[in-house]
Amino acid sequence: MKSSPRGLAVNILNRVDQKNAYAEPLLNSYLSRDYITNVRDRRLLTELVYGTLRMRNHLDWIISSLYKGKPKSMEIGLKNILRTALYQIMYTDRIPAFAAVDEAVKITQREYPGRDRLVNAILRNALRTIDTIIYPAIEKEPIRYISIVHSHPEWIVARWTKRFGMDETISLCKCNNETPPLTLRVNTIKTDRDEIVRKLRKDGYDVRETEFSSSGIIIPNPSSPIQKLQLYTDGYLQIQDEASQLVAYITDPKPGETLLDLCSGVGIKTTHLAELMRNSGKILAVDINRKKSQALQTLSEKLDITITVQLMGNATEDLGKNYHEKFDRVLVDAPCSGLGTLRRNPEIKWRIKEHDIKNSTILQKKILHSAARYPKKGGIIVYCTCSIESEENENVVRDFLSTHPDYRQMTPHAIMNFDMLDENGFFKTYPHRHGTDGFFAAVLLRT
Repeated sequence: MKSSPRGLAVNILNRVDQKNAYAEPLLNSYLSRDYITNVRDRRLLTELVYGTLRMRNHLDWIISSLYKGKPKSMEIGLKNILRTALYQIMYTDRIPAFAAVDEAVKITQREYPGRDRLVNAILRNALRTIDTIIYPAIEKEPIRYISIVHSHPEWIVARWTKRFGMDETISLCKCNNETPPLTLRVNTIKTDRDEIVRKLRKDGYDVRETEFSSSGIIIPNPSSPIQKLQLYTDGYLQIQDEASQLVAYITDPKPGETLLDLCSGVGIKTTHLAELMRNSGKILAVDINRKKSQALQTLSEKLDITITVQLMGNATEDLGKNYHEKFDRVLVDAPCSGLGTLRRNPEIKWRIKEHDIKNSTILQKKILHSAARYPKKGGIIVYCTCSIESEENENVVRDFLSTHPDYRQMTPHAIMNFDMLDENGFFKTYPHRHGTDGFFAAVLLRT
């Protein structure tokens, strides 16, 4: 099962389902250990994992239409074998259908002896009848239709249809199911964007500058894992979506200032702030997870950043009076549903439930209220999420402002020229509108 890209894809998908693992680190682990060295096979593995996750609802509708038993009772491994095979049949041009069926049967023989006849029968039936599968009528059941054909949970489709309308919801769902480009941030402490673009093009890479971030580049189809690129391993580049990069520009840090990153995680945004500060000043990076704090330290060293200081702490609790009113700027990159990142993390849409959003908002409000202690008078808080849900975004900010009269909302001038500010001055990006992840940010001034 581990000898082919199809077998590896099933293995990864099983771990995603059974252990609530994330696809990206699992996939990177397999690719970095060179289980597969052929470039075409590596790309096939990547496409099968992400493509199958993105189109799961559509694939499961096909399975349920062809399987005479109860699909919910089918072993998850068998289901993933069928899903990956059907994905190849429906969504790839370069793989002959008979090859997808044959490989699925072989995998089943190894992993589920005696069930290969069932897999073979379902897939052969799919080859004969897939064009005649009946779907819900969009006129009668629009939410169910979008959910199945464009492969998103019904509760998400219902929310978005109510907010955006049916046509834009379809556009958003379609965009979420596309493969996003590889977007990177140039480490401006070590180099500049023009120099990196010149070097990459000289080495034969197709590379272009990002439209909105002045330190971003896009490599649409890298020929090898970017983690093996010398410029990456030497700390000249960092993987980061363009909307995520814009958060640092909205925070607008200056050299010599003192910043607090209250939910620093592994430090992607933290290190970008340090780069904009020209590595001059201080950033206190707080996180409750020790491994993430250690990862931030490792990343800082790789990028030649010396101004970050790690502090283990709970962002919902008071860090202590020594930190009150001490910071020029505070970044609150709040834990959230992640529903703005479904292009890159498609497993999220099958894992998260609607009540999880409510749970997120409780935590977000606690963190933001706690953050109010730390800016100096005249300092700011930047609250951001990688969600497009109003409960996690503007509702949290409005709740904060209603109980903190010493704060007022500011317009983030750093992105004034872009179509990313709504009528209330909130920063919002959407995959189908901007070609980035979905992000939200608000700037709050302590008066």
